[in-house]
Amino acid sequence: MSAELPESITLEALVQRFGGRIARGDPQRVVRRLASLTTAGADDLSFLTSAPFKAQAESTRAGAVLVGEALADAIPADCALVIVDDPYACYAHVAGWIAGWREALESPPVGVHPSAVVAPDASLGEGVAIGPGCVVEAEAVIGDGVRLGPGCFVGRGARIGARSRLVAQVSLYAGCVLGEDVLVHASTVIGSDGFGFAPEAGQWVKIPQLGRVVVGNQVEIGANCAIDRGALDDTVIGDGCKLDNLIQIGHNVRIGEHSVLAGCTGVSGSAVIGRRCRLGGGVGIVGHLQICDDVTITGMTMVTRSITTPGTYSSSFPMMEHAAWERAAATVRQLPDLRQRLRKLEKLSGNR
Repeated sequence: MSAELPESITLEALVQRFGGRIARGDPQRVVRRLASLTTAGADDLSFLTSAPFKAQAESTRAGAVLVGEALADAIPADCALVIVDDPYACYAHVAGWIAGWREALESPPVGVHPSAVVAPDASLGEGVAIGPGCVVEAEAVIGDGVRLGPGCFVGRGARIGARSRLVAQVSLYAGCVLGEDVLVHASTVIGSDGFGFAPEAGQWVKIPQLGRVVVGNQVEIGANCAIDRGALDDTVIGDGCKLDNLIQIGHNVRIGEHSVLAGCTGVSGSAVIGRRCRLGGGVGIVGHLQICDDVTITGMTMVTRSITTPGTYSSSFPMMEHAAWERAAATVRQLPDLRQRLRKLEKLSGNR
């Protein structure tokens, strides 16, 4: 598969736009698409980001390849070479150029669609686009250049910063705040009630959730996420955070700037995650814990205690054959008894 560039571009113009240098090939060579090493053709630009993909690079038919100095020898002699400091980041910028062009084509036109319902006292900035079926309630504030795709809901008094985009059927509950340049994918809910109930006489009494969700600038939130409003204080997502699809953020959670959470992660109420943390897919965070800055937690890890030292943390069994897993699980069940027996042996040994 390949992705059409917004316009055909020479390698010389590509370097002027994105940086790097042409180490081999005609600067006036034109590329028309961005493609993977295995599918690229003569008119395509591809990229080699790391050593594990060298075998694919050696057989690529791409017209030109973005590559770092260290891996340039892996590219066939008939490919043009564009040497860049960070091929992965450069690829991201080129892909962003394509995505921005496509977004412009796909976005609702500036103005309010006839089927949208906008409260008379809602504030709309310059160049706002509100798509079909949207609802914007009273006292909401929509910043300049905001785009609301089909079926989005913006509750009473909610605020959306400039140039943010809600793709489709996103719900932003009353009083919640999105910063500038935020992207929220389809069917995400921001500001739903936190899971708060008090036991009373064998039943559950709902605790009203009176806080907000406050999302910083340049945050991206994937599809079908749920971010609960705080019980009293706010739930806060810091600047530059990136959340994958299908993530649950409980009430009063605070996530520091530029942290990244992969899909199906769940963060229980009042947990605090530091800055620049990276959480793999399916991670679970117990409530009221604190995780310091610069922590990486690998996929499917269950975090049951606070983390105070930066580093990489893991838990759970790796995949193994089922029979071996059963034996390992049986051993784990026996650990408390084995521990007790070991302590007895240590005491007997100490008495001699």
